Amino acid sequence: MTTPESERTTVHLMRHGEVHNPEGVLYGRLPGYHLSELGREMAETVARHLADHDVVRVVASSLERAQETATPVAESHGIPITTDDRVIEAGNWFEGRTFGVGDGALTKPSVWPKLINPFKPSWGEPYAEIAARMISAIDDARAQGRGHEVVLVSHQLPVWTVRNKLEGKRLWHDPRRRECSLASLTSLDYEGDTLRSITYSEPAAGLLERARKKAGA
Repeated sequence: MTTPESERTTVHLMRHGEVHNPEGVLYGRLPGYHLSELGREMAETVARHLADHDVVRVVASSLERAQETATPVAESHGIPITTDDRVIEAGNWFEGRTFGVGDGALTKPSVWPKLINPFKPSWGEPYAEIAARMISAIDDARAQGRGHEVVLVSHQLPVWTVRNKLEGKRLWHDPRRRECSLASLTSLDYEGDTLRSITYSEPAAGLLERARKKAGA
């Protein structure tokens, strides 16, 4: 017999698909950034991947790219999207700027004070606050989807930060080492209220590889 203590619940943390951003700015929480054609294809691919899963709830941040990524998943299961900004992109002082060592905002001495503490970090929302709001959203979604599966469509930094927190790792990190590709799934498997495993998958990896090859052709 299944008891509340042995009930299996899975929370899939999904990163949104590719965004149309020809200017290459750090768009952060800015409105108006939508999925590219490839991004929409990614979202549909993940929806097909999850079509035979027991998904009973789909949650997304209010940003367009998250809502657009969540739409095919929600539609394939005949359920609405629940908007929850506890899973929104991290706040960042460099929002709206190009960000690079050679030609972006980092070339301006006036911004250097924002970079003095990478452990907090000093340029944006503290990692600890990101982890706390994500865990709160995960716990609520898990309670509402107990015994089933839930999809939370979020953003790279929040997903990676909460994964580090749940795995007992330090929150500050090298952004180049994040395992959170576009349209990826970081799946949290619970038995009752106990987190048993964290698995990572990339259902849309073939689309990304195709795009890379096309760009390099």
